[in-house]
Amino acid sequence: ALLDVSSILPDQILLLDTYFYVVVHQGGTIAQWRKAGYADQPEHENFRNLLAAPMTDAKALMADRLPVPKLVECDQHGSQARFLLAKLNPSVTHNSDNYAASEIIFTDDVSLQVFMEHLARLSVQS
Repeated sequence: ALLDVSSILPDQILLLDTYFYVVVHQGGTIAQWRKAGYADQPEHENFRNLLAAPMTDAKALMADRLPVPKLVECDQHGSQARFLLAKLNPSVTHNSDNYAASEIIFTDDVSLQVFMEHLARLSVQS
């Protein structure tokens, strides 16, 4: 599936493998809960498991690969989030009209959908 900017939500954890980087991105709410120490409390074992699952997957992706990719852990709106934002499909940009609850990418690139529509128009023109 295509990783899109609309995938970035406060309550989601994303895992991205770009061969040279493996990025684990935590949404804003998840990051706040982690910083508040909920994962360290015994009654929040499910949350601790939720945080551990993408790290386990990331380490499995990196285990047998040469060159070994760099592991990047980042939070929504954090400085390291640029590793994820640079690779996303920009379906919602600063020029879009429909950026309700989604993250916004400031880019002049077009989304894959716009590119495919333009390509389809060009292919049927005579």
